[in-house]
Parts: sequence; structure tokens; C-alpha cells
Amino acid sequence: MSAKSSEKSENPGADYRRLHEVEVSVVMPCLNEEKTVGICIEKAKRALEENDIRGEIIISDNGSTDTSAEVAASMGARVVHQNVKGYGSAYMKGIEAARGKYIVMGDSDNTYDFSEIERFIRPLRQGFDMVMGNRLKGQILPGAMTALHRLGNPLLSGILNLFYKTGVSDAHCGMRSFTKEAYKTMDLQTRGMEFASEMVIKASKAGLKITEIPITLHPRPGTPSHLHSFQDGWRHLRFMLMHCPTYLFLIPGLSLFLLGLLMTIVLLPGPLKIGGHGYDIHFMVLGSMIGLLGFEVINLGLYAKAYAIQHSFEQEDKIFKMLKSSFSLEKGLYSGGGLFLIGVLIDAWILYKWIASGFGPLQEVRAALLALVCIVIGVRIIFSSFLLGILGISKE
Repeated sequence: MSAKSSEKSENPGADYRRLHEVEVSVVMPCLNEEKTVGICIEKAKRALEENDIRGEIIISDNGSTDTSAEVAASMGARVVHQNVKGYGSAYMKGIEAARGKYIVMGDSDNTYDFSEIERFIRPLRQGFDMVMGNRLKGQILPGAMTALHRLGNPLLSGILNLFYKTGVSDAHCGMRSFTKEAYKTMDLQTRGMEFASEMVIKASKAGLKITEIPITLHPRPGTPSHLHSFQDGWRHLRFMLMHCPTYLFLIPGLSLFLLGLLMTIVLLPGPLKIGGHGYDIHFMVLGSMIGLLGFEVINLGLYAKAYAIQHSFEQEDKIFKMLKSSFSLEKGLYSGGGLFLIGVLIDAWILYKWIASGFGPLQEVRAALLALVCIVIGVRIIFSSFLLGILGISKE
């Protein structure tokens, strides 16, 4: 008798568990899908059987008031109930109940073809951590996607790739697969439709291996969609912005600051004529205000960036690493104090001239604006340095 067969006879319980171990869990969220949930389960069952995949089908019911749960149970699916409303909530409940090494997720409205399960599992077996369906490179059947969604999906995916460099061209496709280990690594939290964005963002940040496969999107069979185009689109965009302080704060803030600084410096010597139009003190006041506003937004961005890195929402980029390595509380205090002192000295000079003129009309308004900008930015740098130090951006 071989060592292998001997081991089997000595551990019949372990051998039985291996034979009956679940490899793939198919998870579908469900909210009043009694017309289609059975079709989806049937397709999934057939795909598992035809490809000799040891699997299970989990329906995560999110408070259906029709017979969806009963239909699913009657067809052999395992039904779990999630009372907390939301697309993400339903998925998290279903995935947490899954016993498979690999998870395949997709909606139970028959818009995705569960007979293609094997295509989503093959790359995972080859070492990928996540497989994304791609409707845009596949086929979208007539009536399956509205004109607004045809425009909005590539736009949101483009923004997501600009912010996070994920390389995923259809980031909001609802059919995808991943390993259970990858799911644990992503540590997903969102309970609404932005769950789809969070998954791609966190998978990318964690350095998981992601690939895409083209799929076909089918029209819903006469049942109303649970999507709310503008509301759900905003939830996705809001989530992306809140997890990317660079694009939310730093780039807009830096743009405003540089524009305001340019307007202030150019008009400091006196009025300026460009193309027959005159620009005087009014535009310098506007420039000062824009510059101060931009600097305030930059400060908020630095706080947000430091907080995000500290709590693992964001990873350090090259620019932030450079700033971090060159920053210290003392340097912040020196630079802020220096600017503050320059502003005070300018104001002292203006006050001297004003007193000498017998408190006549103030002539040095331009210099006063420059002093104001220096004082405000100087004080802001001083207190920002302390706050950034508290947030742990510098190592003393």
C-alpha cells in the first residue's frame, strides 16, 4: 500500500472534508427579484456542474417583500438575510457567509450571465487576486444600459483611474470575482453603491493582481432598476474624492494660490494695462483673496493627506515623501515666523509714513495688501506646523 493511500485510510474524516470542500461561492444580493433570481441560480448551478466546480450559491436577501427568498431556497441556494439596507451591506453579509476559496459576485436581476462562472475562476486559479467583468469591451445588448449610464460609467471609471491608477476600464461592472484572502485584505466598509468603487480602489492600493474579461450585459426583464443614476453616481464620485486628498484639496488649492500670488505680485508696482484694459488695485485685492483661499485649501489638503496616510486610506506618493523628509516643526516655525515678521515690518513702515503725513489718505495700499498676505500666511504656517506635527507627519 502506498504512503498516500495509507494516509487516506488513516484520516478518512480529513479526506471527506477535502472532497466536499467548497472552492467557489457565488454570491448574489437580492431585493424583490422573484422573477429573475431563480433564472440566475439555475445558470450558476449548471455552470458549476458542467465545469466540475465544487461550489455553493448564496442569496443575500436585503429585505425583499416578495417571494424572492422562498424561490431561492426552493432551488437549493443558501439564503442569508441582511436587514441593513444597501448594495454593499447585502454583499458583505453574503461574502462573510461564503465558505469558498473564490468568490463570484453578480446581481440577481439576470443582467449578468452566471453561466460564465468558469471564465471568472480561471484567472484566479492562475494567480490573479481579482477578475473584473468589462461591459464596455464586451457587449451591451439593446436596452441593457441607458444613454446616461453609457456616458457616466466610462467617465467615473476614468476619474477613478486618474486618481488611483487602477488600470480597470469598467470599474463599476457588477460582475467580478476575487479570492477570499483578497477580500480580507481589502477590508471593505461602505454599505451603498460605492461598495463597487471601494473594492477596486482598495484592491489597487493593496497591490492586488487584477485582470479584466469582456462580458455581455443583458437588459432587465421588465423589472424596475434599483439604481438611482445621479444619487448613486454622486456616491461613487464622493467616495473617490474623499479618499484622494491630492485631487480634492492639494491640486485645486495650489492652482488658486499660484493664480492669486501672480495677480498680487504683478500689480504690486502699480496699475497694469493688457490689451487696452486696465488692471488696478481692485484686481490686486481679488488676487490677495484668491491666494489666501488657495493657501487655506492647501493646508486642509495636507491635514487630510496626513490623516489618510495615518489611517491607511492613502499611500505616500513621491511628492508627499519629499515634503515629509524636508519638513520639521522647527522649519515650519522659522518660515512662518519669517513671513509674519516681514508683514509686520511692512505694516510698521506704512504706519510710520501714515503718521508722518498727518494721518492723511493712505497711499501704500498695495504694500498693505502684501503685508496682510504675509501675516496671514505666516500665522497659518506656524499653527499648521503644530497640527501636522500632531498628526504624525514629522518624526522628531
